[in-house]
Amino acid sequence: MSGPAGPGPAGPGPDQRPTRYVILADGRLELHAAKTAIGVIRYGPHPVVAVIDRQNAGRTVADVVGLAVERLRVPVVASLAEALAGPVRPTALLIGIAPTGGRLPEAWRSIVRDALQAGLDVHSGLHTFLGDDPEFGPLARRLGRRIVDYRRPPERAETAVGRRHRPGSRVVLTVGTDCAVGKMTVALELRQAALEAGRRAAFVATGQTGIMIEGWGVAVDRVVADFLQGTCEWLVAEGEARGDWVFVEGQGSLDHPAYSSVTLGLIHGTTPHAMVLVHQAGLTEHDFDHLPDRSFPIAPLRPFIAVHEQVAGLVAPSRVVAVALNTVAIADDAAARAEIERVAAETGLPVDDPVRFGPRRLWAAVEAAVAALPWVVENDARGSTAEGATPEGAVGAVGGPAR
Repeated sequence: MSGPAGPGPAGPGPDQRPTRYVILADGRLELHAAKTAIGVIRYGPHPVVAVIDRQNAGRTVADVVGLAVERLRVPVVASLAEALAGPVRPTALLIGIAPTGGRLPEAWRSIVRDALQAGLDVHSGLHTFLGDDPEFGPLARRLGRRIVDYRRPPERAETAVGRRHRPGSRVVLTVGTDCAVGKMTVALELRQAALEAGRRAAFVATGQTGIMIEGWGVAVDRVVADFLQGTCEWLVAEGEARGDWVFVEGQGSLDHPAYSSVTLGLIHGTTPHAMVLVHQAGLTEHDFDHLPDRSFPIAPLRPFIAVHEQVAGLVAPSRVVAVALNTVAIADDAAARAEIERVAAETGLPVDDPVRFGPRRLWAAVEAAVAALPWVVENDARGSTAEGATPEGAVGAVGGPAR
């Protein structure tokens, strides 16, 4: 069974060195391609000493991606050698991209090799498991280094059993109008606002970047389809053991031509009491460029909200209670607020950008709306019964750096 801090598939058990990352994002350091790098820098527990990207060397990550966030003021360097020669030596190389198909760029192989030979561990969220690589795996073992593949699925394989939520819990799933619009970020921001309001709150990581940040979870897009909903079910059970408010990181979008299946599995597996729809202002087409003569438009928000509630209701009732609007493409705060008001009028729901303007307003709206949902009231009324208790074996059987 894998645990939240277990070793990767190649190398010894965990050592006692504190983790300090150098992140590899060479030629890919922008908001979309390097979302793993940016997420780990912004929300992760471990310091990042540098990011490798030759074309932006000498700048900071904040300058490159255009976000005035203090934690993103990480230096960009041209090479691994430059990062190793800096004032603070890294202890691990983190692969900072999440490309379509999840393969390591061929040009990066020499950097991974050099990192292992320099005594660094390697952390990766790619679909290609670096610990299984015929060169990297044996090299890591010979040098006494670890390769952690965050996307490796857990050994636990179960179908859904229809588990009911613990009375007193509130499960909220972030869903989106497209990939990479901020579903993880919104869940993290809402969790933080709930904690600041004095609530017991947990974040359930369902993707590699979330696991890197939180230290536990499962990259559900690597789980065999038959076990996807069952995995989501016991992930929520673990979340309910950690908090009363459980914010589940969403993946993909329900109408995405490539990634709709993982969204559906999350909705039916987590059976959320409520959903928060995440949308990027100004986005008109899905992130899908494989058919040059065809595009897939972003769905109108009101009908798309209804689709989510109808699809969820096939298994358990749920409601979209708010919209988190990603306004990163709008330069002016006043214009961003105007777009927030427009979307609120369009949808009839509370709308805000919890990153740009803080999550408190959106959190307050979500908390009030969820408390009034009839299925939440009914579940609370069941009290602490055996039916609502966590199933045996659910708690603690989490993924993470799985082996």
